[in-house]
Amino acid sequence: MFARLAQGPHGRAGRSLGGVALVVIALVLAACQGTASPAPGSDTVKVFGAFATQIEEPWDGVIHAALEAEQAAGRIEYTFSDDIGYAGDMERVLRETAEKDKPDIIFGDAFGNEEAVRKVAADFPDIAFVFGSGGGPANPNFSVFDNWIHEPAYLAGMIAGGLTTSGVIGVVGGYPVPEVNRIINAFIQGAQATNESVEVKVTFLNSWFDPGAAKEAALAQVGAGADVLYAERFGVIEAAQEKGLVAVGNMSDQQSLAPGNVVTSVTWNMGPTVKYVIDQVIAASYTSQDLKDFSMVGKGGAALAAVNTGVPGGVSDALKAEVAAREAEIKAGTFRVDINEAQPPGSTIAGG
Repeated sequence: MFARLAQGPHGRAGRSLGGVALVVIALVLAACQGTASPAPGSDTVKVFGAFATQIEEPWDGVIHAALEAEQAAGRIEYTFSDDIGYAGDMERVLRETAEKDKPDIIFGDAFGNEEAVRKVAADFPDIAFVFGSGGGPANPNFSVFDNWIHEPAYLAGMIAGGLTTSGVIGVVGGYPVPEVNRIINAFIQGAQATNESVEVKVTFLNSWFDPGAAKEAALAQVGAGADVLYAERFGVIEAAQEKGLVAVGNMSDQQSLAPGNVVTSVTWNMGPTVKYVIDQVIAASYTSQDLKDFSMVGKGGAALAAVNTGVPGGVSDALKAEVAAREAEIKAGTFRVDINEAQPPGSTIAGG
């Protein structure tokens, strides 16, 4: 199918991206052993997407959207399977795909499927495996990424803190894992920057995709006084719309879900990560590495969506200016958002 793996050292583990120029990375990687590249004489890469949850789940949706964009550009042949589930089901799908379809790259969500995905990757070293992970890469072909969107989460928190009139903000998250905790903690930090006395209620669902439970948790927070809701999980925006309140979207720009209620979204763009990996594979220089930096603001992997002033209560020019000034500082590297991956104090588990 394709001989993509070269010999040599590979990058270390991790999950976020810094500000090193792509040309510098390319030079460094050129000195390392490569891994994948398409079949000789072909510039089109065969890619498979493996998603544990439904594609509507925002995390998977962002990865899927980036791959669809590359397919539309004619650079890849893309197929995917969603709602696969965990453990044995994921391992079975990956093995069947690797053996029968022989893709050049397999992208996927991986969280909850770490052991299964790494096991299959080790058995198919000529395929580039690129999965979301809290761990590190594994030679020669397993790369990791994560959604390092704590910076725009901080900015969204500033907006939420400036908009609340009750002084209470609600956040509904998936699991209290480091990757989610750091986003929520950054959001809380931002809210406190514009409202020192704000109270932030955090509820974890213990599920990555349960819109009904997410809405129920959000409504409970509204009942406890919250008038601004951060939808870290899908389903919260529906609660905000139902109650005529303000919501902050997550992963992608979710204003279209409730145009009169979503003030902004904490967005993740997998485009830079996907493009980088595909470029590597085409050049026969793919190496296992931590793709962390490509999911951060510095490389366009994370951003705050446009502020919607048409939400209940509106958004003042002064608040917009304050947020814009802080955003400029983040982009310039003069302000760094803290990375705190501990479970937020006072947070609760739904049903617990």
